[in-house]
Amino acid sequence: MDDPFIQHFLEIRLGGRYQICRRIGSGSFGKVYIGRDVPTGDVVAIKLEHRSIAPSLLRQEIEIYEELIGQPGIPRVFWHGYHCDFQVVVFELLGPNLEDLFRYCDNKFSLKTTLMLMDQFLHRVESLHAAGYLHRDIKPENFLLGTGKHGNIVYMTDFGLATYRMDSHDQAMSYKPAASPRISLVGTCRYASVNGHLNIAPSWRDDLESLGYMALYFLHGSLPWQGLKAATRQERYRLVFERKQTIKVIELCRGLPAEFTTYMSYVRGLGGDKPDYRYLRSLFGRLFRRKGFEYDHVFDWTLREFERHSNMNQQRPVPCPNVGEQKTQRAPVGRRDRKRTRRTRAKAKE
Repeated sequence: MDDPFIQHFLEIRLGGRYQICRRIGSGSFGKVYIGRDVPTGDVVAIKLEHRSIAPSLLRQEIEIYEELIGQPGIPRVFWHGYHCDFQVVVFELLGPNLEDLFRYCDNKFSLKTTLMLMDQFLHRVESLHAAGYLHRDIKPENFLLGTGKHGNIVYMTDFGLATYRMDSHDQAMSYKPAASPRISLVGTCRYASVNGHLNIAPSWRDDLESLGYMALYFLHGSLPWQGLKAATRQERYRLVFERKQTIKVIELCRGLPAEFTTYMSYVRGLGGDKPDYRYLRSLFGRLFRRKGFEYDHVFDWTLREFERHSNMNQQRPVPCPNVGEQKTQRAPVGRRDRKRTRRTRAKAKE
């Protein structure tokens, strides 16, 4: 392992059974490793956070996973605790994230794939909001596919930046512009809501607006504020915010079915009102049926994999006789034919 500060974990068993193998990535403020459940041999994911991080984002993540236990599309936690200077959580290993799959599909998803994804996104976000939390870092990297028989399920992960709203169970959240608006950012700049760039208390609409940007990114291949040149990060945040604030929804959704314009207008106009998640799912559901799509969980990357394997099979050499070489095939001989042949040979000898 090339991570020197984790070398000592190689010889120990976390929780008496889990072993770290190698690093695979990082979350909001934690490092993620592939590990092994030694007694069973099962592969798991292990996330570490140093005790010096305060407040602990991993502690909050664990609480959310436990709050949502049993919900579809939420990773299972197998064990959590402390070792030396680290807080540790062991959870099920998932498949690739949607950003990786997006790149695999040449930076574009079809309408069918995007609509099937949005249906699952809205279910995941509704479950999180119902538990009283706002994600605040909606992006393709935080949505992963399951593995094996769960390979068609989209999982929502990385709750390190999530926040709990005491009034999130009400029909409306307290919602008012900041006394002194300032450009700041919690989450990922590309997908952050307009209010997320300002000093405004987060609400349900922010996660839903970020979902909308993600869908537009998948369909268009990019967003209008990508690639803006700036000398500093803060300057780039400001330019992105101004572009999001000034662009009209109809321009943002140009070339797409009207349902996307309806969705973006709806979520941007929510204020602190509680969203109608069923309405939003039905909005895209009607579009899905109108287009004649079948909800078969055949995504763009599924087709790409099928085509790749088909091409590999076509390129395999197939043995065949040499040109000009002709082989005669003998007809199968039955039992009566064999007896008749033996009698004929006997007469010939006589």
